[in-house]
Amino acid sequence: MAITPEGRSAPTLRDVAEVAGVSFKTVSNVLNDHPQVREATRVKVLAAVEQVGYRPNLAARNLRLGRSGVIGLAVPELSQAFFAQLADEVIRIAAEQDLVVLVEQTGGERERELEALRNPRLSLTDGLLLAPLGLTHEDLAPDAAGRPLVVLGEPLFPGPVDHVTMQHEAAARAATAHLLALGRRRVVLLGAHAAEDTGVAALRYAGYRAALADAGLPVDDGLVVPIETWDRQRGAEAMGRVLDAGVRMDAVFAMNDDLALGALRSLQERGLAVPRDVALVGFDDVADGRYTFPSLTTVEPGRHDIARIAVTMLRERIDDRPRGDLGPRVVAPDFRLVVRESTGAEVRARRA
Repeated sequence: MAITPEGRSAPTLRDVAEVAGVSFKTVSNVLNDHPQVREATRVKVLAAVEQVGYRPNLAARNLRLGRSGVIGLAVPELSQAFFAQLADEVIRIAAEQDLVVLVEQTGGERERELEALRNPRLSLTDGLLLAPLGLTHEDLAPDAAGRPLVVLGEPLFPGPVDHVTMQHEAAARAATAHLLALGRRRVVLLGAHAAEDTGVAALRYAGYRAALADAGLPVDDGLVVPIETWDRQRGAEAMGRVLDAGVRMDAVFAMNDDLALGALRSLQERGLAVPRDVALVGFDDVADGRYTFPSLTTVEPGRHDIARIAVTMLRERIDDRPRGDLGPRVVAPDFRLVVRESTGAEVRARRA
């Protein structure tokens, strides 16, 4: 008999069965989502569960089902604000589904991402959420052990693997079009990957080019600034080099908010006013951008939806594993442009 912390005996399945007027097995079928249970019976049992205060033993249930109740999350760097906030969302949403999250960092390196697929520690999890930067279409199939996998990013793997991505090209196009609609014509693109034909940087670059074409403007290669690692330090350094070179510009579209925050620092250090002299847009809507001065206009890519959909998809694939009925799914949540002070929203006056 289980004992509560207060010393009372904890309600059991048999208590639920007695209150509901059904068999022990029926209660078990309801709590394990057996498809053959009638809806009226399910409602009656769940009402009895609530009445007696029964709480399922998740550890015992997971053991019976051959599960750990733990999922993995592999991201490039938690020092990058977007991935830190994404991890926070995933952990919170997973907890709502009685799941624990084991987080790994890959550095965005191909070998470490491949290792995440076969890491002995992660093999103890029921499934994996993977945000890759280094993997390519030429890499091997997702998981030799057949472990459920959801990729956070562009479709990479064949077979029954789900992908939750962003509308990179459309969002970058909207961000650049916003700058052009303000009358800016010399828009620096900060963060291009010169050798990349596919992937996040290539898609956002395509959106930038499309917006320029819509406005009847050519792409000026002198305004396209390559940066391999998208962090604040490199954003500041690259912006500094552009300014030191005397490049004429009146706006910046940074491939992510970390680059934008670094660029903002360099612009202000050199006495340029944002947005009067240079308008600035980022991508990701990280929390810090709301509190800079001026606050940062950015793309909110649907991070909460990405986390919620990814956890739900992984849970569905874990539940489907014995049957294998689910085909591959690709989902790209809606984005929105968050207009703040760095592109001309009213700048709040400083208090004396």
